[in-house]
Amino acid sequence: MLKTLLSIIGAYKIYEKWLWRQVKNGTKPEHIAVILDGNRRWASQKSLHPWFGHEKGAEKVEQLLDWCLNLGVKSVTVYAFSTENFLRSGREVKEIMRIAGKEFEKLLTDERIHKNGVRVKVIGKVELLPERLQKLVRDVEKATEKYDEHFFNIAFAYGGRAEIVDAARKIAEKVHNGELNPEKINEHVFERYLYTSHLPKQDPDLIIRTSGEERLSGFLLWQSAYSELCFLDVYWPDFRLIDLLRAVRTFQKRKRRFGR
Repeated sequence: MLKTLLSIIGAYKIYEKWLWRQVKNGTKPEHIAVILDGNRRWASQKSLHPWFGHEKGAEKVEQLLDWCLNLGVKSVTVYAFSTENFLRSGREVKEIMRIAGKEFEKLLTDERIHKNGVRVKVIGKVELLPERLQKLVRDVEKATEKYDEHFFNIAFAYGGRAEIVDAARKIAEKVHNGELNPEKINEHVFERYLYTSHLPKQDPDLIIRTSGEERLSGFLLWQSAYSELCFLDVYWPDFRLIDLLRAVRTFQKRKRRFGR
């Protein structure tokens, strides 16, 4: 009731403009990552099927990209679907794949992507996805592979431990084939084999998780070592520009010591 009243009188818009003025001249995160949590609980709250929450959540991702472009954020990574999510009901997984397919079709012709030079990449076990979705992923990645002004990464069929294991396997193969000296392996070499190796800055400056949960759930385990974390008590479909700006303002107020 209070939310509706505040919206009617325009209080949110005033607050939004005030927040924008606060953060616009400060240091912006170069790389923001978001764990999109709470779609199912949002739908349950409204007595809807879970996939209605996923539909609404997908629409919110489109808004997030707009907001981050306007803020001048170079890279955005969203955690949309984990490898563990395949354990959900067959109907729900099928609906998620359908929604994902629709979103990738949009990305192919999305004017914002081409106008802003956004490279789109899916990080995760793409081979686990339905063939049609795999093809759409390849098409979007191919259509944007030469862009380097902004980066939009979608963690889909993703697991942080799997990413590290895959990197270790690739390095082991290089060593086995005599292409890499084990004594030359360090953190910088290891990072070349991560799913995020195409990014100018692999480590997120800021990781936001919605829904009130306070854990990473395997998201970017290597890359998040010194990321600032922000946990918000709002379900992803209800995420607003205000929430993003508040998270960025929190980031700007923190002192980043990187272990020093």
